[in-house]
Amino acid sequence: MAKPLLYFLCTGNSCRSQMAEGFARSLGGARLEVASAGIEPSTVNPRAIAVMREVGVNISGHTSKGIDPELLRRADVVITLCGDANDRCPSVPSAARRLHWDLPDPARAAGTEAEVLAVFRSVRDDIKRRVSALVAGEVTG
Repeated sequence: MAKPLLYFLCTGNSCRSQMAEGFARSLGGARLEVASAGIEPSTVNPRAIAVMREVGVNISGHTSKGIDPELLRRADVVITLCGDANDRCPSVPSAARRLHWDLPDPARAAGTEAEVLAVFRSVRDDIKRRVSALVAGEVTG
């Protein structure tokens, strides 16, 4: 039996979708196939890498990718993590479950470094809760 494929989509594939991919890989292990992509791929944000490292998830080897039509076609669950990706997401196959998590973009946070990192941590923790629930109950349960 094929492993369920989770596909996380965001605008730049630099923060939110990268963190979601990291958590899904960590929590789902070999039971899941996990990927992330962006509408307008850029680079993985160093602050996202840093705050994920704080909770023991290494995304330093991740790269920002564009949406792969083949992965989108095969996806069991497609999760958009921002309004832009939700609005601009290509057609999702009818067999796929479509979820939308409208999360703030931590890359747009302003203030001191400590204040910006606090926003990254808050978004990270929200993503972890959502991915944990998805992996435990929705996909593998």
